[in-house]
Amino acid sequence: MLKNPVGQLRLAGYFDGISLLILLFIAMPMKYMLDIPMAVRIAGAAHGFIFVAYVLVILYVTIRVRWNIVWSLLAFAVAFIPFGNFIYDIKLKKLEQRY
Repeated sequence: MLKNPVGQLRLAGYFDGISLLILLFIAMPMKYMLDIPMAVRIAGAAHGFIFVAYVLVILYVTIRVRWNIVWSLLAFAVAFIPFGNFIYDIKLKKLEQRY
């Protein structure tokens, strides 16, 4: 998976997708149902760091592979949709074989 830039993007997407799910489905309920706001602070900070790394990997892949801007914008957009990175990964897996 880490052999080429698209594989690196897939890995970064996994981390971003998992951190978003943790933030939305674990930390947010802990904050509002159990009154533990620290969960969102920790998970939110971690997700923010991972998201920035993911965006940097998108930029790296765009430059290195000379992607069409549509692929890059789509990679960025799916980061805001729960499970979006995992669905996008199906397309990236097919694309990875070309590089």
